[in-house]
Order: sequence, then structure tokens, then C-alpha cells
Amino acid sequence: MKTLILTYGTRGDVQPFVGLGRGLQARGDEVHIATSTRFEAFVTENGLGFCPVSDDLLGILDTRDGKDMLENTANFFDMARQYFRMAKRVGPMLEEQLEQGWQAGQQVQPDLVIFHPKGAAGPAIAEAFSAPAILALPFPMLVATGEAPHLGFPKLPFGATYNRFTHNVVQTASALGIKGAMKKLRAAKGLPKAQRYDALHMADGTRLPSMTCVSPSVVHRPRDWDERDIITGYWFLDHQADWQPDEALTEFLQAGPPPVYIGFGSISGKRPEKLAEMAINALAASGQRGILATGWGGLKPSDLPDTVFQIDSAPHDWLFPRMACVVHHGGVGTTAAGLKAGVPSMIVPFVGDQPYWADKVFEIGAGPKGIPQKKLTAENLAAAISEAVTSDAIRNRAAEVGAQIRAENGVAAAIAHIDRAMGRRG
Repeated sequence: MKTLILTYGTRGDVQPFVGLGRGLQARGDEVHIATSTRFEAFVTENGLGFCPVSDDLLGILDTRDGKDMLENTANFFDMARQYFRMAKRVGPMLEEQLEQGWQAGQQVQPDLVIFHPKGAAGPAIAEAFSAPAILALPFPMLVATGEAPHLGFPKLPFGATYNRFTHNVVQTASALGIKGAMKKLRAAKGLPKAQRYDALHMADGTRLPSMTCVSPSVVHRPRDWDERDIITGYWFLDHQADWQPDEALTEFLQAGPPPVYIGFGSISGKRPEKLAEMAINALAASGQRGILATGWGGLKPSDLPDTVFQIDSAPHDWLFPRMACVVHHGGVGTTAAGLKAGVPSMIVPFVGDQPYWADKVFEIGAGPKGIPQKKLTAENLAAAISEAVTSDAIRNRAAEVGAQIRAENGVAAAIAHIDRAMGRRG
């Protein structure tokens, strides 16, 4: 069976789908992933087919407007306002991305389409090839529930009606964001006019099954979802067995107690040097050794005290279990790796779903309360680090959650759901 997976975004939007793709390949599928060209080597090194999609939309995050967007999106309405402010620039790039997704479909001619919401050409490709489509979500974001509001909205005492309303607002807004570009694509490819443009439905209104790749130990499945929608567990991609750290990193880890990891992935805002200074000062004030990941605005190893080590990269599943705690931006992939490691997590959210994960880690007791990056200081970061590494309650709870997650198999659960949706039997 030929399977096409469409996803787009940062490493955290791509790596889980590579993990899923490898699981599908292991059971006999021919798997291709359509995603940003910056991840071509990552995809092909994992033995999967690659279909290119332009980097241009991701490049916006590196512009001044993009960095402003990262630093001024406290909720859904802020994000929507920033998006529509940039719509003239985004529109042509979105049309290009849809066309490249369509071309991936022509190349693969899939029997199954699995798509991230940002792989928005997925339903149209499935329609063209009469293939089933499944929506794959990196976090709970589009399937409505009366149990809680959408993560971009505040919790208010108005019950299930309000909660469902917030999810419907997001679903409608996402459809409006893609509608113009999708109408052009469908007209150009000879597809009939669509009734629906949101990611949860085919163009004719048929409701699609979904799977959300988070741990049920972290996010419970809403009781009012139906059988089409499941929470599978994380889709982890284990590091290569032959990966080895360099000698300097090994020596640093062996030279003292477990350090504190601090890294903000591909997101560091407009002032990475200031963030680096705060991180170094917080480590000193909390009396902890530290490892700083990349993204610090040209910070040189010579700028660092002996108690702090800088790395370009290391597999999170290798590095994080060796840490006293992990401090990060709250991207879903990094959050998953931190929780799986069984060490405390401290989140400094910047944008999007990151505040949700900061709240969720605190809610389940696996870390101290998160600090939004606009409110971050060396002093409050030092206090949070100290709490994370000295609290028996946090350390024990983090270890418990880690053990639960390591016992799950999200890829296997996802494949079983795919087979049910396709009417297959294992």
C-alpha cells in the first residue's frame, strides 16, 4: 500500500510523522512524506520517500514580522490578528504549498493519505485518488469537545456550550484561512466546488477520522468524542543506535552532577543574546550546571563559565534522561521528550500551543509553573529551576509520568486506528 503523509512546520511537526512513517513501512507500506525541503535529509535518512515543499512559509518566522508574531500571541485572537496582518505575504506562499502538496499526490498516487492540518492539500489528494484520508493532529486542536475550551481560549464558567463554541470558532477560522487558496487549487485541477474547507471534513462534508499523537497519560481523551477520534500516545522516533556524543560532551557530563538543559528549539525571539545571558545567570544563581542548546545569537563557548556547556544538537531521548531538569519553549515534540525522560520540565512558552503545554506540565505535577518568555527574568528562572530540581513531589511525579509514557506505543495505536478506519484487519 502506498501511503502519503503531508506535514509542515518545525522539527516538532515533522519528527512524529517520520516515526509513524517508519512504523507503517515496517508493516509493509511504501511511505512518502511531503514536507519542507529543510527536512529532506532527515526524512530520507530514515528510509522514507520525500516530496519537496517550499521553505518560504517557515522563513517568515525569521523575519522581523515573524519574530513580532512569536512575541505577541498570547491567545487565539492575537494569533489571528497577526496572521491576517501578514495575509498578503502568506497567501501566495500558501497557494504554492498547496500546489506542491498536489504534485506530491501525483507522484505517489496514494492508497492512503495522512495529513497534518498544515498539510492542507491532503483531502483534495485523497478525493482525486479515491483514497481514504485521516487527519493527524500534533495536539488537541480541531475536534470539538464540551469538556474544555480550545487551548487558545480562557477557561470560563459557561459549560459545554461555551467550550464547544471555542472549538467551532477555531475550525471556522482555519477554514477561512485556507479557503481562497483551496478554491483556486480545486478549480485548476478540475475538482468540484467544495462544501467544506476545514481539515476535519472532505470537500463534500464527509467527516474524517482523526488521531492525536499525544500521551493519554498527559491529555485524557474527551468522553464526548466518538470512535472516529482517538488519542494514540506519542509517535516517538528513537535515536540511531550507533549515535555517539562527542568527547567534550561526555567529559562534561561525567565531571559533575546532572546538569540542567536549556534550549528553545528554533524559537529564540528577537533577543537571543538576552535570553542567553538570563540562562547563564539563572544557572549560576540556582547553583546548577547547565547545557545550552543552539539558538543563542552567536554565543561562543569562550563566553561560558566552566559549569555551562553549549551543544549544537543531541538526540533528546539520549540527552534528557541524563539531565536534572529540562527548560524549553514547550514545543510539543520537546515536551514529549522531556516527559518521556522522567525528569522535571520547566516551560518558557513563546507562541501557539506552548502555553497550553506549560499549563499541562504544571497541572500533572511534572514541573513548576511555566513562565511566559515576555515575563522571564534571571531571577524567576533561577527560582523555577531550583524548585524543579529540589522538589521531591515534582521529581517523583515526573518519574511516574515518564514510566507511563515509556510503556505506551503510540505508533502501534495509530496504525491500529488507521486499519479500523480503512476496514482492514491485522
